[in-house]
Amino acid sequence: MDSMEIAIFGQPPTVDTLVEEVRAVKEQGFSTFVTPQIFGLDALTALAVAGNHVPGMRLGTGVVPTYRQHPMMMAQQALTVNQAIGGGLLLGIGLSHQVVVEGMWGLSYERPLRHMREYLAAMMPLLEGEQVNAEGETLTARGGLEVRAPRPEVVLAALGPKMLDLAGRQADGTLTWMVGPRTLESHIVPTINEAAADAGRPAPQVLVSLPVCVTDSPAEARAAAAQEFAIYGHLPSYRAMLDREGAAGPEDVAIIGTAAEVTERLEELESVGTTSFAANGYGSPEEQAATRELMKTLRG
Repeated sequence: MDSMEIAIFGQPPTVDTLVEEVRAVKEQGFSTFVTPQIFGLDALTALAVAGNHVPGMRLGTGVVPTYRQHPMMMAQQALTVNQAIGGGLLLGIGLSHQVVVEGMWGLSYERPLRHMREYLAAMMPLLEGEQVNAEGETLTARGGLEVRAPRPEVVLAALGPKMLDLAGRQADGTLTWMVGPRTLESHIVPTINEAAADAGRPAPQVLVSLPVCVTDSPAEARAAAAQEFAIYGHLPSYRAMLDREGAAGPEDVAIIGTAAEVTERLEELESVGTTSFAANGYGSPEEQAATRELMKTLRG
């Protein structure tokens, strides 16, 4: 890839295996590793350990839900991690989903854009080492932190137009999942780029992650994607992006095929404005190995 970084997206089940994976990813020549915050490891804690053992990597969260902790606590934790790993934290944050926030946590998901706007207003100055005095409708943050560390890069899981506008104006970019090239080209990239330009900010990052499978059995790989990633076809935010793309389900945006076909799909993502692609390899062990080998050849 000429301008698009190739990164690796993974979710090892234990801290020890995460450290091993980050070490392997670095040895294979990649500079960025991203891990999610779902129901497994606490991503920031695990990355603090991994980055301390394997220095010199850009380590990202994809993504930490904001509703679960106050923005001052998020800033404190992120700065602590960035100190522990010697810089290089990519702090991906997002709303999660109404079914999680309300159904599992018993919190209000009312007006999520307001929540994220107030969250960033409180968190971003703290990450810069500044005092904050922010009082919104739902969030208040006053004071400062004493953690000495570089400011992490901050990207939002932004898909809707207003959230993308917020990401372009106040954060360093967006991190997407289950978003195909047509939607990136017609919606994600122009919306966030325009917002950043209007705010006089640098061109934002557009970090895209999708399932990838280098295979000689595309029908089987499509069926596996439809089964493994089925939930994302039902969550409203991802469903809206799949509908924009004209995709029936996750299997229609998964990148599946021979090495040449996968390369062509990645070149398309690069051409529409993707700045980083985080490969979420899936399939049989042999297919996952073939996928990783191709990513190594494309990483630049």
